[in-house]
Amino acid sequence: MDFLKVKWIKGCIGRTKDQRDTIKSLGFKRLQEERMLKNTPETRGMIKKVIHLLKIVEDVR
Repeated sequence: MDFLKVKWIKGCIGRTKDQRDTIKSLGFKRLQEERMLKNTPETRGMIKKVIHLLKIVEDVR
């Protein structure tokens, strides 16, 4: 299974509720947190929606 290491780098103040909910559904709780997420089409779609708030650190195989 492939994984993506993603870091939350920008805050959600002034963002839409939809974008805030997407950050929460990805599992982020606080800024500068890193998460290992499964590389699935669903996860990639959520990342694409808030890519301006995230940084993809690496693609782990």
